[in-house]
Amino acid sequence: MNVLIADKLSDSTKNDLEALGASIRFEPGLTAEDLPAAVGDAEILIVRSTKVTRETIEKGESLSLIIRAGAGVNTIDLEEASSRGIHVANCPGKNSDAVAELAMGLIIAADRRIADATMDLRQGVWNKKLYGNASGLKDRTLSIIGMGSIGRGTADRGKAFGMKVAAWSRSMTPEKAKEWGVDYCSSPEEAASRADVLSIHLAAGKDTTHSIGKKVFDSLKEGAIFVNTSRGEVVDTPALKEAIQSKGIKAALDVYENEPGATDKGFNDSELAALITGTHHIGASTDQASEAIASEVVRIVQAYRDSGKPLHQVNSQDKSLAHYNLVVRHYNRVGVLAAVLGVLRIASINIEEMENSIFSGSRAAVCTLKLDDKPSKEVMEKIRAIENLIQAVLK
Repeated sequence: MNVLIADKLSDSTKNDLEALGASIRFEPGLTAEDLPAAVGDAEILIVRSTKVTRETIEKGESLSLIIRAGAGVNTIDLEEASSRGIHVANCPGKNSDAVAELAMGLIIAADRRIADATMDLRQGVWNKKLYGNASGLKDRTLSIIGMGSIGRGTADRGKAFGMKVAAWSRSMTPEKAKEWGVDYCSSPEEAASRADVLSIHLAAGKDTTHSIGKKVFDSLKEGAIFVNTSRGEVVDTPALKEAIQSKGIKAALDVYENEPGATDKGFNDSELAALITGTHHIGASTDQASEAIASEVVRIVQAYRDSGKPLHQVNSQDKSLAHYNLVVRHYNRVGVLAAVLGVLRIASINIEEMENSIFSGSRAAVCTLKLDDKPSKEVMEKIRAIENLIQAVLK
C-alpha cells in the first residue's frame, strides 16, 4: 500500500502503518494547491485540515481511500470521491473531549474577558474595575445546538460547573433528552431563547450552512455568550456581527467562514477579530486527541487491508436502490459466480450489492446479490442450470 500523509500526524502513525506493510510518504507541509501534483501513486491519502479538492481526486489515479484524521469531512470533495468509487473515512469521536474542553475554555474566557484583560496587561494597563465585572456560570443556562459526542461532552462539563443545560438536536427526542439529563428544546430558536450561554456543535453540510442566523441571534438574550467550536459555515457571520454590536453578545469562536488553511498566516476578517474572543481552529489539537486519532487511522487502514472495507466510511449509500435479492447457494468452484453474473449481464440487470460467504470446510458457499430489476422466469432457469449451482432463490 502506498500511503501519502499530507498533514502532521504523530510518529506512531507512520511506524504502525509501516508495520502493516505500507510504504509511507510523509509531506505535512502540503497545501490544497500542492496536493494535486503530489498525490502521485498514493492508494491511501491521509489528511487533517488540508482540503482534498476535485482536482486532487482526479489526479490521484491510484486513490482508493481518503482518511480524514478527525471528524468533519467538509474539506473533502465527497461527491467527486463517490463518483470515482473512492472510499472516504473519518475518525469520529476521537477528538470529542478536546473540543468540549475548548468550548468550556472559551465560555469562561468570554465571561471573564480573559483575552482583552491579557492584552491590556501586556500593554501596561491595569483595569481591575472593568474586568471585575462578570456574570459567572453557576445556575446559568447553557443551551447546546447539536448533541453529538462533542455536544454531550460540553453538556457534561457545563453540569460540572453547576449550569443548567438545555439542548436541541435534529434527532433528539424528549425521551433522549431525559436520558442525557438535559432540558428538551423543540427548535434552535427555543434553545437560544433559554440561553445565558449558547454553544454550537453542528456538522457542516448543505442543511446546516448558515443555520445559525438572524432568527437564532434574535432569540438570544442581551449580553448572552455565543460559542462556536464546530464549523464556521454553520454561522451567518454578518448576522453574528450585527448581534454582537446591537445586543452586546459576547462571542467566542474557534472556527470561521472561509478560514485560512493550516499553513496560511493571514486572517482576513479583522472586523470580526476585533469583536470576539478567538482561537485558531485548534479544538482537536491536544496530544491526547492526536494519539487517539493516530490509533484510529491505523485501525482504518488495517481494516481496509484485511477486508477491502474501511471503518467509518462516510460516503457509502445509506440504503441500496435495489429491490430484489437473488440468493445463490453453490459449490465453491471456479466460475460459478462468473456464470451467474454473465446471465445477469446479458439480461441487462445491474447488481447493486454482492456478498459471498463460505461455509466451514470450504465445500459450499452462499452469495446474495441485490438487483435493480426482477429477473424473468427464463433468466432464473438459465441461472439454475449453471454447473455446480445448488439453489437459486429470488426474494
